[in-house]
Amino acid sequence: AGAGLVCSHTGGLAPRTDPHRVHYDDVVADVVATVAGLARRAVALGVRPDRVLVDPTHDFGKNTYHSLELTRRLDELAATGWPVLVAVSNKDFIGEALDAPVDERGSGTLAALAVSAWHGARVFRVHDVGAARAALDTVAGLGASTGGGRHL
Repeated sequence: AGAGLVCSHTGGLAPRTDPHRVHYDDVVADVVATVAGLARRAVALGVRPDRVLVDPTHDFGKNTYHSLELTRRLDELAATGWPVLVAVSNKDFIGEALDAPVDERGSGTLAALAVSAWHGARVFRVHDVGAARAALDTVAGLGASTGGGRHL
């Protein structure tokens, strides 16, 4: 039918589950293996490769440490070749990192978006589109699309 598909990592938990003492030997390795496997399976079942995105799914089946680690090492997911979607806008990991309620997470969201773009994310779900666009345009102007992301 031409529909797109987002392959997401929820750590084996149902969406919106609040994990208690969730553990990964290496959260990034788990995310990469899981979503890349889901993407390959989707293509094998008939989804066009250009219709597939992968999403590390920050905060879902993960604690704040895991979501921060995913953001720091997002280039490992981007290296799979699948386009990476991030939806970090106002997430709990940003609130916990800043000790900020949801309505005060805007600057943290922009920082997480910028780092994610620098490390290869290409699709973004956000609440404040104007601010996100400005942050992402700035990242692009700094050369993230040329692979210079490791110098940030």
